[in-house]
Parts: sequence; structure tokens; C-alpha cells
Amino acid sequence: MLSIVKSIALHGLQGYLVNIQVDISSGMPSFDIVGLPDTSIRESRERVKTAIRNSTFEFLSRKIVVNLAPASTKKEGSIFDLPIAVGILIASNIVSNTNLKNTIIIGELSLDGSIRKITGILPICIEAKNLGIKKVILPKENAKEACIIDNLEIIPVSTLTEVIDYLNGIISIPKEKSINFHSNIDSEYEFDFSEVKGQENVKRALEISASGGHNCLLIGSPGSGKTMLARRLPSILPDLTFEEALEITKIHSISGLLSQNTPFIFKRPFRSPHHTITETSLVGGGRIPKPGEISLAHYGVLFLDELPEFNKSSLEVLRGPLEDKIVTISRVDFSTTYPCNFMFIASMNPCPCGYYGSKERQCTCREDQIQKYIHKISGPLLDRIDIHIEVESVNYQKLENDSPAESSCEIRKRVNNARNIQLERYKNYKIFSNSELTPALISKYCKLSSDSKKILESAFNRLGLSARAYNRILKVARTIADLDNSENIQTHHLAEAIQYRSLDRKYWCK
Repeated sequence: MLSIVKSIALHGLQGYLVNIQVDISSGMPSFDIVGLPDTSIRESRERVKTAIRNSTFEFLSRKIVVNLAPASTKKEGSIFDLPIAVGILIASNIVSNTNLKNTIIIGELSLDGSIRKITGILPICIEAKNLGIKKVILPKENAKEACIIDNLEIIPVSTLTEVIDYLNGIISIPKEKSINFHSNIDSEYEFDFSEVKGQENVKRALEISASGGHNCLLIGSPGSGKTMLARRLPSILPDLTFEEALEITKIHSISGLLSQNTPFIFKRPFRSPHHTITETSLVGGGRIPKPGEISLAHYGVLFLDELPEFNKSSLEVLRGPLEDKIVTISRVDFSTTYPCNFMFIASMNPCPCGYYGSKERQCTCREDQIQKYIHKISGPLLDRIDIHIEVESVNYQKLENDSPAESSCEIRKRVNNARNIQLERYKNYKIFSNSELTPALISKYCKLSSDSKKILESAFNRLGLSARAYNRILKVARTIADLDNSENIQTHHLAEAIQYRSLDRKYWCK
């Protein structure tokens, strides 16, 4: 007898329908799975067989062939255990309800028949909805993650016996209640800018960075507060839209980073890998390609503390993703593309001892040591950083000042207002912030007056800026104008944007 059960496989972040065809016929007892299965799927023969027997169902000693169609694409993982078992029991006439036209089944089986959690359930459910599927039978531990998708009936199950009893109509399983995205947005953050004394210029730079999604480099002596300020950046980032949250959660879902306590990402991610990180861990890859740190920071922040300490080859692989907002991982027989539209925030000392240019302590480094240290950061990578800001040490008087500093909540209101202006302006272009402006859109939305053009020309020649740096100055100026609720870029907006490139000349242009 032939039975067909539907499931969904993943290729990167995208899903595609898989028809699991099970045929049981007379002949020499065997159990074969075809259709380009990987090792974990081939091993499912033993898991499925044992789970069926331990669930008190009969496993027929017949010739069993399971085909995963389409047979031309390679399938990976253990997500087909449950649909294969259900297909076998349908073909064995143990399941009476064979009307599974608008249903997909997903899950990994344990030997005792219990159903284990899988990774990537959110992109699977999104693809199911796109295909017109009405019902998804999945592991109970994945239910909360899946129920964010509207118009999809989520049936959580714990054991193979429970699935078969449900399909036979012996028991009923209530569908999982959907999650209201907006009611779960939490504005509580561990760190707040109200705790920071002084550093108004750096706070301003980070506010601009958050408003326009701009990359930012903090340069300063040890103890000046670079890391402290960067870790407070998430508290002023604009609120996530549902579409952004969905895409972030998809990436974390296939990476296996979600739990029952955090089934959905409601805050922008903040990733801060150690400087010993490998290229593969940073951009993604592996034998079975997985998202790297840059993709896990999608629509959030990637913070690299002590930037020159990172392996230079690891830093150089960031150049393409910073420009393209995607990373493509290629293998011999396939390639996978992951999004990585993140804010790149980095901090560094100005020299090996950390006190070059400091007013507090004397630098002990030789000129050649300083240049060798600084030039670990290549010009092309530096070009891709919109804002460079020098972080100076805070004096004692400011530390002792008890007057309240501006809170993150107040700053975030201005950031949200500026970001809403950008969302409205670019609603027809599928971009979310000024940092994503293309050259054509820069020409359209970053027009300058004749006086502003003279100022920019002077700065361009004096600082020796590249064409990429020229575009980034215009993007930052556009963000500063948005924070000022100005329709056009004024000369003082442009002047402020230019000053955030002045460190090019102080440190690198020697």
C-alpha cells in the first residue's frame, strides 16, 4: 500500500515542500530511504522502527521503501522521523484518517516514541503558510515559537501514540494560542545611558548611529568608557517592526538558539564575539552551513571590542557583507545566502599602550609601533565605517556630578521619531534606514545647497576622502537632519557629519 505525508525541508532560511512517499509491499523484509537523504536521515530507519514498536504498534516485516520527493535535492537533519513513522502506519492501515492534504508533519523521534524539539521551525511554518497549508503537527517544545504565524493551526504533540490517536479521532488536541507580538515588546534593558557621566559627544554619535543604522568606531584610552557606552547602545535602538523580528527569529531558529522561555525575538540582537573568533564562526559556514555572528546580529548590533586584536583575515571578510548586507556560503553542489544587515560597532585603543594622544598619561610607544598597530585596520574596512568618534577620559568633576543624565528612554524617543521618518520616506524602496541608501537614492534624498557643496568639497580634498566615504558623509548628514526634523540637509548638519570622519587624518593618514 502507498501513503503520502507532507513535510517541509530547509535550504538556508528558505523552505520547500517534501512529499514523503511510503510503499509497503511483499518481498524480502527491508527498510530503505531514498531521495538524497543525509546520514542523519538514513539513521532514522532505526529510530522510526524502534519508536513504532515501543509505542505498541506493529512494524510489519515487509519490504518498505520511503522516497523523499523531490529526489533531486539533498535533505538533512532528523525532522522527517515523525512523518516517516506516520506514513508507515498509514500504509499499514493503523491510521484510518488519510486526509492530510492541508497538513504537514515535523518532528524527531526518540526510541521510546517521544517527540523531540527540532531547529528551524519558524521558517518551516512560514513556508507552510505560503504553500496554503492549514495545519502543522509539530513537537510540543516548538509550539510557542510557531504560533506567532497567523492563520496556521498549530497542533503540539509529545509522543507518537498521541499523534496516531489524534489522527484516528480518539483524542482531540487544542491548537496552540497565537502570540501577540506588540504586547510582548519589553522596554526593560540591563544598561541605561542615565548611568553614564559626561561623554555627551559620544552619546550624540551613538544616537545618530542608532537613528540611521550607521556603523561606528570608538577610539580612546583604556578606561575611557568605550565598551560601557557600546553595551548601552541596544537601549536606544528603534523598536523592532514585526517583519524585522520575524526575520531575526528565523535566523536564531535555524541556529537552535531559541528556547521555550524565549520562543521569539522581541529585541534587536547585540552580538559581541571574542577576538579569537574564526572566520567561519564570524560569517557562517561549516560542513552543514550555519549562520555566523554577522547573521545572528541581523537588524541589530555586531560589537567587536579591541578591534586590532582580531585576526586580520577575519576582519577583511566583513568588507563584502558590510556593503552587500548578505553573505553567500558556497559549497560544491549548492550555495546558501543569509541576510546580515547589522550595525557594526567597534572599539579600539589608539596605540599598543593605549595612551597615544591622551591628556592624562604619556604614551610609551614608538612611532613605528603606533603605525603598525593602527594599520591592522585596513583602509577599505575603515571606509565602511560611517562614524569615527574619539572617547576621552572623564574628569573627576563630572564623575562626582549628581545631576541626572538623559535616560535611554528619552534618547530612544528621538531615535524612533527619526527612524519613522525614514520608514515613511523609503516605504516604496524596501529599505528601513539611511544607512541602506543606494547611490541613486542618495542623489534623490541627500541634495545639498551650493554652500554645503563648497564645505564638502573642501573637506573631501583636505581629508583625502574616498568616494565611499563621501557617500557615507551624506548618509550621516541625512540622519542628523532627520533627528532635527528637517526636510533638507543644512550646512550645520553636513558640518557635524564631516567631523565624524576627521579621525581618518589623525590616525591613519600619516
